[in-house]
Amino acid sequence: MRDHLATLLDDFRHHGNQIAVVRHLGVRRRVTTYAQIATLAGRFGALLEERGIGSGDRVLLWAENSAEWIAALYGCILRGVLAVPLDAYGSADFASRVAADVRPKLAVGDFSLLGQLPSGIPPLSFEKWDDSLPLTEAGPTPGLSHETPLQILFTSGTTGEPKGVVLTHGNVLASVEPIERGAQHYLRYVRLIHPLRILHTLPLSHVFGQTMGLWVPPILTAEVHFESRLVASRLVETIGRERISVLAAVPRVHGLLKNHLETAYPDLVEEVARFKGEKAWQRWWRFRKIHLSLGLKFWALVSGGGALPGPLEEFWNALGFVVIQGYGMTETTALITLNHPFHVARGSIGKPLPGREVKLGPDGEVLVRGAMISTSTWSEGRLQQRPDSWLATGDLAETRESGDLRFLGRKSEVIVTSSGVNLHPEDLEAVVEQQSGVAACAVVAVETPNGPEACAVVAWCGPVGAAAAAIEKANTQLAEFQRLRRWELWPDPDLPRTSTGKVRRKAVAEWLAERQAASGSTANTASSDWLITLIVQIAGESPAGSSDSLLLSEDLHLDSLGRVQLAAALEERLGMVAESGLLEGIQTLGELRALITEAAPGHSAGKPAEVESVLLAKAGLSTAPDPKNGSDFAQDDRLFSQIKNHEEERKRPHREERFIYPRWPWTAPCRWLRAAFIEVKLRPLVWLLAHPRVLSAELPSSHEPILIVANHVTAFDGPLILYGLPGPLRRKLAIAMAGEMLEDYRHFRNPENGRFMLLGPFVYLSITALFNVFPLPRQREFQRSFAHAGQAMDRGFSVLVFPEGTRSKAGELARFRPGIGLLVKQCATAVLPVALRGLGELKTGQRNWFRSGKIEICVGEPVRFAATETEAAIADRLHREVEKLLGKE
Repeated sequence: MRDHLATLLDDFRHHGNQIAVVRHLGVRRRVTTYAQIATLAGRFGALLEERGIGSGDRVLLWAENSAEWIAALYGCILRGVLAVPLDAYGSADFASRVAADVRPKLAVGDFSLLGQLPSGIPPLSFEKWDDSLPLTEAGPTPGLSHETPLQILFTSGTTGEPKGVVLTHGNVLASVEPIERGAQHYLRYVRLIHPLRILHTLPLSHVFGQTMGLWVPPILTAEVHFESRLVASRLVETIGRERISVLAAVPRVHGLLKNHLETAYPDLVEEVARFKGEKAWQRWWRFRKIHLSLGLKFWALVSGGGALPGPLEEFWNALGFVVIQGYGMTETTALITLNHPFHVARGSIGKPLPGREVKLGPDGEVLVRGAMISTSTWSEGRLQQRPDSWLATGDLAETRESGDLRFLGRKSEVIVTSSGVNLHPEDLEAVVEQQSGVAACAVVAVETPNGPEACAVVAWCGPVGAAAAAIEKANTQLAEFQRLRRWELWPDPDLPRTSTGKVRRKAVAEWLAERQAASGSTANTASSDWLITLIVQIAGESPAGSSDSLLLSEDLHLDSLGRVQLAAALEERLGMVAESGLLEGIQTLGELRALITEAAPGHSAGKPAEVESVLLAKAGLSTAPDPKNGSDFAQDDRLFSQIKNHEEERKRPHREERFIYPRWPWTAPCRWLRAAFIEVKLRPLVWLLAHPRVLSAELPSSHEPILIVANHVTAFDGPLILYGLPGPLRRKLAIAMAGEMLEDYRHFRNPENGRFMLLGPFVYLSITALFNVFPLPRQREFQRSFAHAGQAMDRGFSVLVFPEGTRSKAGELARFRPGIGLLVKQCATAVLPVALRGLGELKTGQRNWFRSGKIEICVGEPVRFAATETEAAIADRLHREVEKLLGKE
């Protein structure tokens, strides 16, 4: 076994320039190698040494997952400093109480989070690391050993004083060493698929997240891809594009992907049931379309942070994927048991790993002992030793004949009813969550005159009137003593969760108790309208009323950017992405609600009545009863057929609306051709015809791609800006162009008048190749276009955007569209303002353009924005910068 964890940095240096971390942030992809992390860790260790922060001192670490996060932890390891990781999605109040308890000498992390800490704690944001860290590196401090405390992980503290679990170097090494030893046999095979890529969706402040993000990857020289947006379609796209091998996530994320695949492939559920008994290679071939969509390198799902429901495990196994799940907790340094990846025991959490003693108490509680068990906690400002060598986990399990453990649930969550029956909430929730329309369910105890009873709190994504039927259907699948006689609808589309996806049962129980106290009983009705609340938060204005006939634009005040923000919020809340153009075509709240109901996970294939009503209205059909037979539209086969045909027509993609985002202009031959065209033909021609003046600030010699924003006056603005930019910048530039105009060229249409244009496709290919243009639609697909811009920047291209969205007829600067603020935030890079002066006068005929010398290309200084800046503030600042260059401010 290793002497201490700092020896892992030797492995980092040995791996050298192999990729360690890829962070998917906004529309960008940030790559960091193993050697770079080792260097950053050494520099941060040197900074701690300079500031006199050493053995036993505490450092707060509050940030989203990143390479800097890993380097900061290893820097603390080098100095023997106790790191105190905080959940990036935790509250500022909790962080303040932890800080008051541990009294840190430094806080490092994301600027936006550190600003929420109390004054008096020296902050150092990751955004300032390049300028703040010393150039020298520190080595391991003498005296590091297995007994050296490593970190304090706070797992509670929502009420009362927080208590932290203290883990040592030895705890982590004892937990990881069996995995490292067991992996040696398979390393020869890993080389065949190197690099092994892990898509990591867990917080590094959680022990399971650390296992999959910190300790296991160096063993396999794996790439860790950090993804914080848990949206199914984005995860599927990332898995395929990045050639991911393994997904590490909590059960909820695996469930989101299952729902996404079932929606994308309507026959999948039936096929899974039909081919269930076949051999693994046969199932792989049967479901090859799934494997092709996820990429042929993707083969395994690692689940942790909670028990994986049996049906979910069976689904992924049926598709031919390996499902690995383990069991552990913070006090056990993550893993107690683990399913062998190639000998999986279905329905279990695996066998105890070597070095762990596991036994079950008289009531089935799991008891654990071993070197990986934390022996101390942090409370009331000091370390406190735990007296008993056996750790009572508070979890219930049963042992199978094979020696595997089957997880039953939390001991504290078992509901003892008034009749003396023990109910395990997980068993009831698993059945309820299988019902159509149920997004999530938590079964908690509720007090009644006869004593405690079980009550299901359901996050519902269907019509309110159908909720009772779903509960009744679930009851038919439960034993008599398990049947739910009380239930409530949660007011939001999902239950409150921790950062690892676990339902916050305490919050649900408190909400239920307050609701019961207010009404006197559990009333099976929904609460306030979450969708209107969400829109109000985005638009900032409350509507007059709450009718589904409210117009999104006029009544709810949603502009084009608001619709983009709403789509992003729905992604975050529902785990789904609106298909291209969905929100742009929606007019009323009712239409939006109906389409969300259709797309929500767990929704049935059949359309509910309110969805049909909306579709009928959109199709121009009457919803009145048929006078011939008195039946309503839901019972009329003719009308239902019309609904179905209309819905299929709505979902059918239209060729002219399908924008193409080309990557072929990024290839080396195209780059060479474009560079030659710009230098040999375009620039001399611009000089000859227009003879423009270039007024440029001194630009930094950084090779980082940037965003360029400029005013838009003529069709020749792109060539003029290329003429005025420095050589390295103009030769590697992508230009955003009106998507509708590009589509017109592609389909033989003249953008000016819509008439047939024989050379349209030739024009499209020419400007795409010679100017590296891509579509930026005026009305929809903002996010798809932004993602393409981010991919271009990841390939080293700077991006030119005209934020006005249209050409100015008189040369006057129009207000920048707010979407530029969103793009800047998602690209997280510098912005270079450029202004074209003199074109307005030439356009209106006041001056002769030929070699007039009156055209000026003004290049400003790059502008950077803090992560806390709003989209509107960014757009306004950029407008002022260009206005200043125009000499009008």
